[in-house]
Amino acid sequence: MRPTAGTDYQMPAEGAEQPYLLHALSLLAVFGCTALAASILIADFVVPNHDWIADTISDLGAGRYEFIVDIGLYAFSAALIGLAVLAAHVHLGAWDWSVGIIALIIFGLLVFLIGARNEYGDNDSDGWVIHIYLVYALGVTMTVACFALARGAARASPRYRTILIATGIIWVVSAPVFFFLTTDIDGIYERYLGAVSFVLVLALAHLFYQRAKQRKAN
Repeated sequence: MRPTAGTDYQMPAEGAEQPYLLHALSLLAVFGCTALAASILIADFVVPNHDWIADTISDLGAGRYEFIVDIGLYAFSAALIGLAVLAAHVHLGAWDWSVGIIALIIFGLLVFLIGARNEYGDNDSDGWVIHIYLVYALGVTMTVACFALARGAARASPRYRTILIATGIIWVVSAPVFFFLTTDIDGIYERYLGAVSFVLVLALAHLFYQRAKQRKAN
């Protein structure tokens, strides 16, 4: 519909960034991290006979109270997809930034599938069990996202590049260790890895939130 004569309506400039979209989806990213952390904490108390040091998050995602952690996983998945939308909306790099966008999308889908499949923590062996492959793929996409987005993030501030590269290095060094741990401590270590993944999400959320503030001020 065309605006009628005499109105002050103006079409947004082609390619213009939308600060309210930046603001809303960056807050969604923060909410996703908060929701997942809260769901794990709640499940730690609700699930009977659960040892948060020895038992993994996957153990919380199976059984009678699986919906608690599943809600957190779905929220975190939405956070990652939202960040991918923002990264595509505000394209800060070349091919590597595009690779990072794809990595965020796949990361988000993997988190969703891990919650939806419900084949962990209960010795499920029926049908095609893919949980371990989803975990491997998640580890790869997290790594790719950190390094692929780092150069573009530096255009906003060099500190974002430092944070993303440092997070990627910590992840590459730390994540494989999980598969060699004994079952009496792998629960707390998995929570540590989850906290590392939060750094990626919150760093990007902060980047886009600050960009939204700048666009509103201009």
